[in-house]
Amino acid sequence: MKILFVIDIYATSNNGSSISAQRFVEEMRNQGHEVRVMSTIGDGSKPVDYVLKEFHFYPFVGLCHKYGFAYGSTDKKLMRRAIAWCDIVHFMFPWAITFRGKKIADELGKPSTAAFHVQPENVTSAFNLGNCHWLSKLMYQVWRKAVYDRFDYVHCPSRFIKQQLIEQGYRSHICAISNGIDNDFVYQPKTRTDFASDKYVIAMVGRLAHEKRQDLIIEAVRQSKYADRIQLLFIGRGPLYDDYRKLAEDLPNPPVFGYYPKPELIKKLSQVDLYVHASDMESEAISCIEAIGTGLVPVISDSELSATKQFALDERSLFRAGDAADLARKIDWWIEHPQEKAEMEHAYAEYARQFSLERSVQACLRMFSSAIDLHYASQENSLPSVPAMPALARHTA
Repeated sequence: MKILFVIDIYATSNNGSSISAQRFVEEMRNQGHEVRVMSTIGDGSKPVDYVLKEFHFYPFVGLCHKYGFAYGSTDKKLMRRAIAWCDIVHFMFPWAITFRGKKIADELGKPSTAAFHVQPENVTSAFNLGNCHWLSKLMYQVWRKAVYDRFDYVHCPSRFIKQQLIEQGYRSHICAISNGIDNDFVYQPKTRTDFASDKYVIAMVGRLAHEKRQDLIIEAVRQSKYADRIQLLFIGRGPLYDDYRKLAEDLPNPPVFGYYPKPELIKKLSQVDLYVHASDMESEAISCIEAIGTGLVPVISDSELSATKQFALDERSLFRAGDAADLARKIDWWIEHPQEKAEMEHAYAEYARQFSLERSVQACLRMFSSAIDLHYASQENSLPSVPAMPALARHTA
């Protein structure tokens, strides 16, 4: 297939959906498909085939950049050229380039699909409105009517998000397909060579932002019986870096903050004792699957707005959302039961194997094929019927 990905920002290392798109594009190419990308230039770290200008959404440009995001401007001429090339176009976000691009795809008679990677709560949390439920419901409905109801097939990264969309009245074929993890995230024997060799290391991977709740982890360590032994490792970038450093100043061992390319990330995870994912809202949290894929036992928030809780194999790996005291109790329990943790490390690594990137991409390609078949079947059914020719006339013709 000739596949076109349309995404506001593709070249960035600080946006989970963009990173997922990069991996899907690379794997689809590895499987023999021709894939092109239309996007803004981003940070320039990845090539873009059709470059859109960035739309400066004042007064929020600075905030968007802090969150690793940029909006694409619509360029009708460029979009028509890109979409005319492909067999199918896949839109990643519910913003202007998707709204305009879908119209162009329909005009050109090209099949198209959409992805649901952004929860309304991701947007509202950026403005400290994460608990404004009526606003989140309104955004679900606006996106449904303006964007998603126009697509026959919608990809979402988890069963949790699929159920959310169904409850909000979304009518498309909704395909729950994991974003998938690289084969490199496999069980890693625990080593402690160059990092906190005398400490119990607890890590979280994720953007430093309100909804990820690194502040909750800091408070839980403060309440832990073993606070003097614990070394926190926060892997990620984000707007709350300075706030979290200041918040954790009184811990016996101030957190280490860093952002690492994949080889170094895997090395760091091999030096971690326990993984905590405290986020209040997640459409999947691929970083959590990567961590458990290396054999880390997780402790995950049971938030009703997060899909990540599905990765907990039992109650020992769940804590009450927003409850630092309960998180502290779960951390202390795992510290006090090293044998149980050692047993669960292998169970989690084995469990994560079902979320391989290769399997996810194959499922996405099947969705593309179904969308293409439905698109052209619908076009044939919409053609006016023509009376059948007599047998003799058909033969002589």
